[in-house]
Amino acid sequence: MDNVAKVLDAMKKAAKPLKAGEIADLSGLDKSSVDAAMKELKKEEKIVSPKRCFWEPK
Repeated sequence: MDNVAKVLDAMKKAAKPLKAGEIADLSGLDKSSVDAAMKELKKEEKIVSPKRCFWEPK
């Protein structure tokens, strides 16, 4: 499972909007890996931000 899939999976399991640091804790990845994966997910429009600094699956 690549980092993008791990990040998306962690977000789906949490079932609430999360900050990047929380995603890093849940997925077991470091924050820079989470940031890179989230950038890819944003580009693919698979995640949305309901409020500043929080993200959830679309």
